[in-house]
Amino acid sequence: MKKKIYLIAMTMLLTVAAFNSNAATFTDKKDVYKEAAANMTKEQRVARVEEIKTRVEEIKAMDKSQLNKAEKKELKSELKELKQEAQAMGGGGIYLSIGAIIIIILVLILIL
Repeated sequence: MKKKIYLIAMTMLLTVAAFNSNAATFTDKKDVYKEAAANMTKEQRVARVEEIKTRVEEIKAMDKSQLNKAEKKELKSELKELKQEAQAMGGGGIYLSIGAIIIIILVLILIL
């Protein structure tokens, strides 16, 4: 019994350590993109978003079967960066979890 508890505790400890080390090494460029978007005028932001859309469409239209693994990886990372930049330009949005939606529905049912 003690051995089983010890194994569970060690597994949990290793899991937490793995997540913490991964989070510590992750670099996010969203702050850089948000700062750049804050320094742009509305017309510049709209133009940049259009450039991003054009580039994404070009990447989607490409024949990726001829690319090697490194080129595919580079395209994937470019798409991630473009997505982050587009989100920073757009200003975000409202995100609701499933639990929040259920609570809102229940409150509305109680009120009405």
